[in-house]
Amino acid sequence: MSQMTLLTGPERRRRWSEEDQCRILAAAFAPGATVAAVARQYDVATSLIYKWRRTVIARETGFAEVVVVPDEPVAASVPAVPAVPPAVVELEIAGKVRLRIPLTTPPTLAAAMVKALGVS
Repeated sequence: MSQMTLLTGPERRRRWSEEDQCRILAAAFAPGATVAAVARQYDVATSLIYKWRRTVIARETGFAEVVVVPDEPVAASVPAVPAVPPAVVELEIAGKVRLRIPLTTPPTLAAAMVKALGVS
């Protein structure tokens, strides 16, 4: 039989304490665990778990995660004109803005681009 939680009063949504959030995050991202299974166990939406993780990462680092993707190797039989765009540094800021800066961009210009977004 399933369990039901009855919320009374004007507040209709649950409030998770920071300790509860950390406990659920640790369980969700433990080796071998799946976010969906942990979400079902704690009766939380998977999207909320991912939101909590983004919030914790942003709070701890102050920066968004950066991933540099190298150029893919080009086969010798491919013409001299590359079909793959050059490698770029891609910044995703608060999940709202994505900035792609080619590696050939001068550092001063790249810094100006990031500063223009208000991220310094």
